[in-house]
Amino acid sequence: MVDERLLAPNWPAPDNIVALATTRCGVANFSGASVSEYSQFNLGDHVDDSPASVEKNRKALLATCDGLSSIAWLQQVHGVDVCKLPFSPINPTVADASITAETGLACAVLTADCLPVLFCRVDGGEVAAAHAGWRGLCNGMLKNTVDAFGCSPQQLMAWTGPAISQAHFEVGPEVYQAFLDGFGSVTKEQIDSAFKPSVERSGYFYADLRALAHYQLQGLGLAWVGGTTSCTYQEAERFYSYRRDGKTGRQASLIYRR
Repeated sequence: MVDERLLAPNWPAPDNIVALATTRCGVANFSGASVSEYSQFNLGDHVDDSPASVEKNRKALLATCDGLSSIAWLQQVHGVDVCKLPFSPINPTVADASITAETGLACAVLTADCLPVLFCRVDGGEVAAAHAGWRGLCNGMLKNTVDAFGCSPQQLMAWTGPAISQAHFEVGPEVYQAFLDGFGSVTKEQIDSAFKPSVERSGYFYADLRALAHYQLQGLGLAWVGGTTSCTYQEAERFYSYRRDGKTGRQASLIYRR
């Protein structure tokens, strides 16, 4: 699968692993059905976009992915729960991460500034996708996802997708304090380096979600940690951003075994 409208990780994953992040520009031969604030390739069905448009976009994404039979869409709630796929009565869809060993079934998360994180085992046997805003990240979303694999972290790799960059993510002192109060596997020095004091507002900071995630994943001992530098806020032509636009769509980050 080669599509310049999609963002693919540059990582040493096994050949049976497919991972990608969508943009608002659609896929090859289909730019998207969404219009207005949601133009063009909105994949979120919880915003006020036309359900028919979202369905067309989701079908186009599924069709463009080689070896993919279905995409498991979650009801994300900014929590820390991990759902094992395929769905069942004891594995509800309300979660902010999913994990599976099934082939042809994609773990997916929707974002519009929050950090998407895609995981796989180095042997290609299992994959996961997690959605991490600052609350989920601070409260253990990524550690919970790592723990869900049931193998040592040294057998895992992780890639962070497009998210709001530090330059555009101003937060209050309570966010900084929350990370200081308890963010596993990360030192105070690392936390301080990810919070740049605001010159405009005393006591406020510009937070680097990606750096915080990388610090934690590296501290947990993953075999490989990396990510894109794409900023959802800055790159308006490519990505949806809730902080920039308010009423907007969602892009997806997904991973599957083929």
